Amino acid sequence: MDLYIGDEFFAEEGAPAFLSARPDVRVVYEDGNILLADKPQGLIVHEDEGESVDTLINRVKRYLYEKGEYDPARERSFAPALCNRIDRNTGGIVIIAKNAEALRILNAAIKNRELDKYYLCLVKGCPSPREGTLVHYHIKDEAENKARVFDTPRPGARTMVTRYRVLQTNGRFSLLEVELETGRTHQIRAQMAHIGCPLVGDGKYAVNTADRKKGFSYQALYSYKLRFSFREEHALSYLNGRMFRVKDVWFAKDGIPASLSE
Repeated sequence: MDLYIGDEFFAEEGAPAFLSARPDVRVVYEDGNILLADKPQGLIVHEDEGESVDTLINRVKRYLYEKGEYDPARERSFAPALCNRIDRNTGGIVIIAKNAEALRILNAAIKNRELDKYYLCLVKGCPSPREGTLVHYHIKDEAENKARVFDTPRPGARTMVTRYRVLQTNGRFSLLEVELETGRTHQIRAQMAHIGCPLVGDGKYAVNTADRKKGFSYQALYSYKLRFSFREEHALSYLNGRMFRVKDVWFAKDGIPASLSE
């Protein structure tokens, strides 16, 4: 049996490990300070126990290395750094800082909630009302890597707030735009399941057997839009008020997919 492995998986001896990552970065926006990458679903952002080479950060390092913007061999070379993370099975915009000043500014902006993050998701059923704000209380179950959601405060629980708007519904399924006000583990997935509208394709907070047969290998959740809302002047102020978005979200190209109307 012959086995073909692409050249991109072979790096020269002594070459940086990131050169073995796939040469595939979907650039939403880029300038001298930052890069906004559209992370595909199924790709991890940093290495874990199962994957140490083909990660988003390694793809970005390879991309910038081949552009001549990053060289780890240079003395005091700044390593590109991710400013936010997205779960393996969620897709969308990840912010990469190209220099130390950008990293400092963006980390502070995230801490101070100066970034407006919007998601698209497909849910089962239709939330009522069709536009509203969900406020619940969140405890992460570390053993299960799963969020526990409560309607009332309790010791150890953190408040989570999510705004949503129904864009389209056929009664059985709905396409939503969701804005995060807080950033808890699995926030959208857990809250939507809690109100009886779990995400299509989600196997952790719902049963996804039928969904997978209809082509949903991942939960239908995508961080598709980002706006910078800085409150102070700094080196990235030129981005203030600007909105960036992923043009094509696979499960929302033409509204609710036809497979969910069958």
